[in-house]
Amino acid sequence: MLVMGIDTSTMQGGVALLSEQGLVSEYTLNVKATHTERLLPLIDRALQDAGITLGQVDGLAVAVGPGSFTGLRIGLSTAKGLTVATGKALVGVSTLEAMAWTLPFCAYPICPILDARKGEIYCALFRHEGDRLIRLSEDAALSPDSLVSRIQERTVFLGDGLAVYGGMLRARLNELAVLAPFARRGGSASAVAELGRRRLLQGQRDEISELAPRYLRPSEAELKRLSTFIQSGS
Repeated sequence: MLVMGIDTSTMQGGVALLSEQGLVSEYTLNVKATHTERLLPLIDRALQDAGITLGQVDGLAVAVGPGSFTGLRIGLSTAKGLTVATGKALVGVSTLEAMAWTLPFCAYPICPILDARKGEIYCALFRHEGDRLIRLSEDAALSPDSLVSRIQERTVFLGDGLAVYGGMLRARLNELAVLAPFARRGGSASAVAELGRRRLLQGQRDEISELAPRYLRPSEAELKRLSTFIQSGS
Protein backbone atom coordinates (compact mmCIF):
# COMPACT_ATOMS: atom_id res chain seq x y z
CA MET A 1 0.00 0.00 0.00
CA LEU A 2 1.38 3.38 -1.07
CA VAL A 3 0.40 6.20 1.27
CA MET A 4 0.97 9.94 1.06
CA GLY A 5 1.60 11.75 4.34
CA ILE A 6 1.00 15.48 4.73
CA ASP A 7 2.11 17.54 7.73
CA THR A 8 1.49 21.30 7.93
CA SER A 9 1.10 21.52 11.71
CA THR A 10 4.11 23.80 12.18
CA MET A 11 6.43 25.97 10.11
CA GLN A 12 8.33 22.77 9.29
CA GLY A 13 5.94 21.20 6.82
CA GLY A 14 6.37 18.30 4.49
CA VAL A 15 5.05 15.61 2.18
CA ALA A 16 6.12 11.96 2.07
CA LEU A 17 5.32 8.81 0.11
CA LEU A 18 5.62 5.49 1.95
CA SER A 19 5.04 1.93 0.72
CA GLU A 20 5.67 -1.60 1.97
CA GLN A 21 9.22 -1.26 0.59
CA GLY A 22 9.83 1.75 2.82
CA LEU A 23 10.15 5.49 2.29
CA VAL A 24 9.77 6.39 -1.38
CA SER A 25 10.26 10.15 -1.12
CA GLU A 26 10.03 12.93 1.45
CA TYR A 27 10.34 16.68 1.22
CA THR A 28 10.57 18.93 4.26
CA LEU A 29 10.75 22.72 4.40
CA ASN A 30 11.21 25.00 7.38
CA VAL A 31 11.25 28.40 5.70
CA LYS A 32 9.31 31.63 6.00
CA ALA A 33 6.67 30.86 3.40
CA THR A 34 3.06 29.89 3.92
CA HIS A 35 1.90 26.34 3.38
CA THR A 36 -0.50 27.76 0.79
CA GLU A 37 2.53 28.66 -1.35
CA ARG A 38 4.54 25.48 -0.91
CA LEU A 39 2.27 22.50 -0.18
CA LEU A 40 0.94 21.74 -3.66
CA PRO A 41 4.38 22.19 -5.29
CA LEU A 42 5.82 19.80 -2.69
CA ILE A 43 3.12 17.23 -3.46
CA ASP A 44 3.74 17.56 -7.19
CA ARG A 45 7.50 17.22 -6.74
CA ALA A 46 7.20 14.17 -4.47
CA LEU A 47 5.05 12.43 -7.07
CA GLN A 48 7.15 13.44 -10.08
CA ASP A 49 10.48 12.49 -8.52
CA ALA A 50 9.04 9.12 -7.48
CA GLY A 51 7.79 8.59 -11.04
CA ILE A 52 4.19 7.99 -10.02
CA THR A 53 0.85 9.73 -10.34
CA LEU A 54 -1.64 10.67 -7.66
CA GLY A 55 -3.90 7.92 -8.99
CA GLN A 56 -1.33 5.31 -7.92
CA VAL A 57 -1.48 6.46 -4.29
CA ASP A 58 -3.70 4.12 -2.27
CA GLY A 59 -4.48 6.42 0.63
CA LEU A 60 -3.70 9.69 2.32
CA ALA A 61 -2.75 10.55 5.89
CA VAL A 62 -2.77 14.09 7.25
CA ALA A 63 -1.59 15.55 10.55
CA VAL A 64 -4.64 17.02 12.32
CA GLY A 65 -2.90 18.82 15.17
CA PRO A 66 -2.44 20.33 17.54
CA GLY A 67 -0.40 23.05 15.87
CA SER A 68 -0.74 26.17 13.77
CA PHE A 69 -4.41 26.99 13.21
CA THR A 70 -3.77 28.23 9.66
CA GLY A 71 -1.34 25.44 8.81
CA LEU A 72 -3.73 22.72 9.97
CA ARG A 73 -6.59 24.19 7.92
CA ILE A 74 -4.41 24.29 4.80
CA GLY A 75 -3.16 20.73 5.21
CA LEU A 76 -6.56 19.29 6.00
CA SER A 77 -8.39 21.13 3.22
CA THR A 78 -5.75 20.01 0.71
CA ALA A 79 -5.93 16.39 1.86
CA LYS A 80 -9.73 16.48 1.69
CA GLY A 81 -9.62 17.97 -1.79
CA LEU A 82 -7.29 15.23 -3.01
CA THR A 83 -9.54 12.63 -1.43
CA VAL A 84 -12.63 14.00 -3.17
CA ALA A 85 -10.77 14.17 -6.49
CA THR A 86 -9.37 10.64 -6.32
CA GLY A 87 -11.80 8.71 -4.12
CA LYS A 88 -8.87 7.47 -2.01
CA ALA A 89 -9.16 6.72 1.72
CA LEU A 90 -8.14 9.43 4.18
CA VAL A 91 -7.06 9.18 7.82
CA GLY A 92 -6.04 11.81 10.37
CA VAL A 93 -2.97 11.45 12.58
CA SER A 94 -2.11 13.27 15.80
CA THR A 95 0.78 15.66 15.19
CA LEU A 96 2.32 14.92 18.60
CA GLU A 97 1.97 11.17 18.14
CA ALA A 98 3.73 11.37 14.77
CA MET A 99 6.56 13.36 16.34
CA ALA A 100 7.03 10.80 19.12
CA TRP A 101 7.06 8.05 16.48
CA THR A 102 10.31 9.47 15.08
CA LEU A 103 12.26 8.36 18.18
CA PRO A 104 11.89 4.55 18.17
CA PHE A 105 13.67 2.38 20.75
CA CYS A 106 13.90 5.35 23.10
CA ALA A 107 14.31 4.09 26.66
CA TYR A 108 12.65 7.15 28.19
CA PRO A 109 9.22 8.75 27.93
CA ILE A 110 8.95 11.15 24.98
CA CYS A 111 7.32 14.57 25.21
CA PRO A 112 6.79 16.51 21.98
CA ILE A 113 6.15 20.20 22.69
CA LEU A 114 4.93 22.85 20.27
CA ASP A 115 4.90 26.57 20.93
CA ALA A 116 1.20 27.43 21.29
CA ARG A 117 1.91 31.14 21.88
CA LYS A 118 0.37 33.11 24.74
CA GLY A 119 2.73 31.44 27.21
CA GLU A 120 1.42 27.92 26.51
CA ILE A 121 2.64 24.76 24.82
CA TYR A 122 0.91 21.86 23.13
CA CYS A 123 2.24 18.60 24.53
CA ALA A 124 1.64 14.93 25.32
CA LEU A 125 3.64 12.06 26.78
CA PHE A 126 4.42 8.78 25.00
CA ARG A 127 6.57 5.69 25.53
CA HIS A 128 7.87 3.15 23.02
CA GLU A 129 7.34 -0.50 23.90
CA GLY A 130 8.79 -2.72 21.19
CA ASP A 131 7.15 -1.70 17.92
CA ARG A 132 4.27 0.00 19.73
CA LEU A 133 3.92 3.62 20.77
CA ILE A 134 2.02 3.90 24.04
CA ARG A 135 0.22 7.13 24.82
CA LEU A 136 0.74 8.19 28.45
CA SER A 137 -1.32 11.39 28.35
CA GLU A 138 -3.78 13.14 26.10
CA ASP A 139 -2.83 16.08 23.88
CA ALA A 140 -3.11 19.25 25.95
CA ALA A 141 -2.44 22.98 25.94
CA LEU A 142 -0.53 23.74 29.14
CA SER A 143 1.68 26.37 30.70
CA PRO A 144 5.36 25.33 30.81
CA ASP A 145 5.14 25.29 34.63
CA SER A 146 2.28 22.79 34.48
CA LEU A 147 4.28 20.54 32.20
CA VAL A 148 7.36 20.68 34.44
CA SER A 149 5.26 19.62 37.44
CA ARG A 150 4.18 16.46 35.57
CA ILE A 151 7.69 15.23 34.71
CA GLN A 152 8.77 12.67 37.30
CA GLU A 153 11.45 10.76 35.38
CA ARG A 154 14.03 11.34 32.67
CA THR A 155 12.16 12.45 29.55
CA VAL A 156 13.15 13.24 25.98
CA PHE A 157 11.74 16.50 24.61
CA LEU A 158 11.43 17.48 20.96
CA GLY A 159 9.49 20.00 18.91
CA ASP A 160 9.63 23.68 18.02
CA GLY A 161 8.71 24.55 21.60
CA LEU A 162 12.33 23.83 22.53
CA ALA A 163 13.43 27.03 20.76
CA VAL A 164 11.46 28.99 23.36
CA TYR A 165 11.37 26.73 26.42
CA GLY A 166 14.36 24.38 26.04
CA GLY A 167 16.54 26.45 28.36
CA MET A 168 13.82 26.62 30.98
CA LEU A 169 13.27 22.86 30.86
CA ARG A 170 16.97 22.19 31.38
CA ALA A 171 17.18 24.69 34.23
CA ARG A 172 14.06 23.40 36.02
CA LEU A 173 14.39 19.67 35.36
CA ASN A 174 18.18 19.31 35.25
CA GLU A 175 19.12 15.72 34.33
CA LEU A 176 15.45 14.77 33.88
CA ALA A 177 15.31 16.82 30.64
CA VAL A 178 16.94 15.33 27.55
CA LEU A 179 16.62 17.56 24.48
CA ALA A 180 16.51 15.83 21.09
CA PRO A 181 19.11 16.91 18.50
CA PHE A 182 18.02 19.50 15.93
CA ALA A 183 17.65 16.86 13.21
CA ARG A 184 14.97 15.11 15.30
CA ARG A 185 13.10 18.09 16.76
CA GLY A 186 10.60 18.81 13.99
CA GLY A 187 7.58 17.09 12.55
CA SER A 188 7.83 14.30 10.00
CA ALA A 189 5.53 13.70 7.06
CA SER A 190 6.94 10.17 6.75
CA ALA A 191 5.89 9.45 10.35
CA VAL A 192 2.40 10.73 9.52
CA ALA A 193 2.40 8.46 6.47
CA GLU A 194 3.53 5.41 8.45
CA LEU A 195 1.02 5.84 11.26
CA GLY A 196 -1.70 6.54 8.70
CA ARG A 197 -0.70 3.49 6.68
CA ARG A 198 -1.05 1.30 9.77
CA ARG A 199 -4.62 2.53 10.24
CA LEU A 200 -5.45 2.08 6.56
CA LEU A 201 -4.13 -1.50 6.56
CA GLN A 202 -6.53 -2.19 9.45
CA GLY A 203 -9.39 -1.04 7.24
CA GLN A 204 -9.85 2.27 9.03
CA ARG A 205 -10.68 5.54 7.31
CA ASP A 206 -12.08 8.88 8.43
CA GLU A 207 -15.16 10.52 7.02
CA ILE A 208 -14.29 13.76 5.27
CA SER A 209 -17.21 15.58 6.88
CA GLU A 210 -16.10 14.55 10.38
CA LEU A 211 -12.33 15.01 10.13
CA ALA A 212 -11.40 18.34 11.72
CA PRO A 213 -8.28 20.07 13.07
CA ARG A 214 -7.45 19.35 16.71
CA TYR A 215 -6.97 22.88 18.01
CA LEU A 216 -7.22 22.20 21.80
CA ARG A 217 -8.26 25.81 22.39
CA PRO A 218 -10.36 28.45 20.57
CA SER A 219 -8.81 30.33 17.69
CA GLU A 220 -8.34 34.12 17.74
CA ALA A 221 -11.35 34.51 15.45
CA GLU A 222 -13.52 32.43 17.79
CA LEU A 223 -12.36 34.43 20.81
CA LYS A 224 -13.17 37.69 19.04
CA ARG A 225 -16.63 36.43 18.08
CA LEU A 226 -17.26 35.34 21.66
CA SER A 227 -16.08 38.71 22.98
CA THR A 228 -18.34 40.54 20.53
CA PHE A 229 -21.29 38.34 21.50
CA ILE A 230 -20.73 38.95 25.21
CA GLN A 231 -20.38 42.69 24.72
CA SER A 232 -23.50 42.91 22.56
CA GLY A 233 -25.48 40.96 25.16
CA SER A 234 -24.38 43.07 28.10
